[in-house]
Amino acid sequence: MHWVMCARRSLEGGEASLIRYADDAVIVVHLKTDADRVLAVLPKRFGKFGLTLHPDEIRLVRFTRPGGRGKKGDRSHPGSFDFLGFTHYWGKAADNRWAVKRKTARDRFTRALKRISQWCRQHLHLPIKEQHRLLVLKLRGHDQYYGIRGNSSAIARFHHEVRVTWRKWLDRRSQRSKMTWERFTRFSKRYSRPALRIAPSEYARSESTI
Repeated sequence: MHWVMCARRSLEGGEASLIRYADDAVIVVHLKTDADRVLAVLPKRFGKFGLTLHPDEIRLVRFTRPGGRGKKGDRSHPGSFDFLGFTHYWGKAADNRWAVKRKTARDRFTRALKRISQWCRQHLHLPIKEQHRLLVLKLRGHDQYYGIRGNSSAIARFHHEVRVTWRKWLDRRSQRSKMTWERFTRFSKRYSRPALRIAPSEYARSESTI
């Protein structure tokens, strides 16, 4: 998609940015007229190489700092978009200025939790110590990817939901020895979850306030 960067000289806004990872990409322009132009040209450009764009996988998002006013004086409503498993949105920074923030995308959160539930069901009769060891590894793997600055609440919620899911399946492990929440609370003191790990964001530059 080098052509996008070459074509920015013909854009009315004069600026364009391309963020790409494998076959996923985000193109940023300043004006809607430029966005419409890029959106119209993309399918034709891909077609030259025998490629197509799935209509459900491409969309135009107005992503402007909140508080601005449109031409008719209406308050602008910034959109949000998902990229690489994160929802990018506008939020307030510690100094009360607007900043671009990221949180775990809803579909990724749901999908990851569903995989945990399936794993617990399939490995229900493993020794509890081994279940705990493997679940801790899964949590750490999740944290290593999603544990960026500003996403601690989603990480904490995922840890909590994994705990709830594990208790549910342990409760089904035996009809004679139910895993009540009271028992599970005592049980958790022995098999604790890993500490939350939030790494410095790889997007530190874009996290700066605007």
